Amino acid sequence: MAKLAIFLADGCEEVEALATVDVCRRAKFEIDLISITGSLEIHGSRGIVFMAEKLIEETDFSVYDGVILPGGMPGTTNLGACDAVVKQIKEFNEKDKLVAAICAAPSVLGDNDILVGKDATCHPGFEDRLKGANVKFDNAVISKNTVTSRGMGTAVDFGLAIVKYFEGQEAVDKVKVGLAI
Repeated sequence: MAKLAIFLADGCEEVEALATVDVCRRAKFEIDLISITGSLEIHGSRGIVFMAEKLIEETDFSVYDGVILPGGMPGTTNLGACDAVVKQIKEFNEKDKLVAAICAAPSVLGDNDILVGKDATCHPGFEDRLKGANVKFDNAVISKNTVTSRGMGTAVDFGLAIVKYFEGQEAVDKVKVGLAI
């Protein structure tokens, strides 16, 4: 099973982060919540405070099969400004490991040339930041080693696309039963 890391910044969209974690854990993936703030306490974009499990500076990323960026504002801006996040998404992309982002966060991938020649989607209004991508308007898009999605309303689709990326449609169908969809 896949072992994943999801980066959490203050101002992230809570549903995008936690629904993705929930869906991946239902698929029996290991997924660690990694804070980039220096604290395990995360303050979401809607004022919900929740806890990460690890700090980015204490994490060995060599053990992960993929990294995930939730959107939200100013969470996306905070992720893009974090040198450690940018370093990891570039390294994962170079190694053809999963790099996934939802809502505004695909802009961080576009800003760092990770979407060149790939299909991608994002929150409406951020399409111009998907540098080099073939922009799509689907709820979730799998393209080579990337998964992107449009926003909070597509968070479950995003999680399911990550499951499909690693385990295929049969695993998605099993998770959907538990989600009653």
